[in-house]
Amino acid sequence: MKILDVLEKEAILVNLKSRDKIGILNELVAPAARITGIDHNDMVRVLMERERLGSTGIGGGIGIPHGKLKNLEKLVLGFGLSRQGVDFESMDGRPTYLFFLLITPEHSTDLHLKLLARVSRLLKKEPLKEMMMKATSADEIIAIIGEDDDDF
Repeated sequence: MKILDVLEKEAILVNLKSRDKIGILNELVAPAARITGIDHNDMVRVLMERERLGSTGIGGGIGIPHGKLKNLEKLVLGFGLSRQGVDFESMDGRPTYLFFLLITPEHSTDLHLKLLARVSRLLKKEPLKEMMMKATSADEIIAIIGEDDDDF
């Protein structure tokens, strides 16, 4: 599976406005809730429960908030860009700019882990991160990811 197989254009937000973690999660979840028909607040609650275990701000300006929902039929993947950066309680203590939101059905652990690993590998590539930081549209993000979106 490729990232672009599951990343829906309407779930790509290139101008996140929020300045804190809960605001960012609310922004990222809005299109995911519309796409899936799942309650917005349920999605945010699951993500915040995961954040309490440890921040999904992995450092290097990257956050990968993720969680599992039992009433979700298929996974949802979203992307967000915060141009000013947000305190996402990242491991390196620095602001977070690039976000991938991943919410999967409760019993899809293998797929959940594979997609987390794929996104993490993709974001380790500095030139790709730099291009994403400059993107101004969902189409640009799709093109950037598509250049390096190999099957896993």
